Amino acid sequence: MTATRPVPSLIEGRFVRLEPLRREHLPALFLAIGHPIVFAGGYGGGLAGFRDTEAGFIEWAESYFRWDDCNPSAVFLVGGPHDGELVGTTTLADFEPTREATHIGWTAYDPRVWGTAVNAEAKLLLLDLAFDHGFGRVKIQADALNERSRAAIGGIGATFEGIVRRDLPRADGSWRDSAVFSIIVDDWPRVRSGLEQRLERHGDRPVLFRTRATE
Repeated sequence: MTATRPVPSLIEGRFVRLEPLRREHLPALFLAIGHPIVFAGGYGGGLAGFRDTEAGFIEWAESYFRWDDCNPSAVFLVGGPHDGELVGTTTLADFEPTREATHIGWTAYDPRVWGTAVNAEAKLLLLDLAFDHGFGRVKIQADALNERSRAAIGGIGATFEGIVRRDLPRADGSWRDSAVFSIIVDDWPRVRSGLEQRLERHGDRPVLFRTRATE
């Protein structure tokens, strides 16, 4: 099967809905992820990339998100008291059809949904989309210093491949090492089963906000 970039479209699961990220989503996205604790782990290039106003965040987002050659998504909750609320963003990117390779990244969530079903289902939906479109390898990576993100990536069943040194510039001008993980098509039945089992443990309970961590 020849790998092809998916056409950006709405994908809905039990707990979350992914919609193509649009510029009109940015004010709500700022409310969700515009917190120092989100950037402290390396998102957006680290704390130096953080913008504490809606206008500053929107200006930053214009150049941070790859609007034209990637598929950025807005993540919305489905069901419960927060139904339809935007709680984060994630992107399917770096499409290399001849190598059957792509990348899930640029992921950040409102701290009030950390540790809930949100990330697991968003990953399930995007991984399913990638493999259904013929991709055989999906890369997921994080700043090597971000232990929380590395644990989350490993927790979904991705295989740790190693550290790429001096990989990407941070917003403060320093260089980050990247912890690189992957899921290949051979892994997908195992990873999908694990994610589905995690989601089953949540039953039919909708996602509820947790107390936001101290910033």
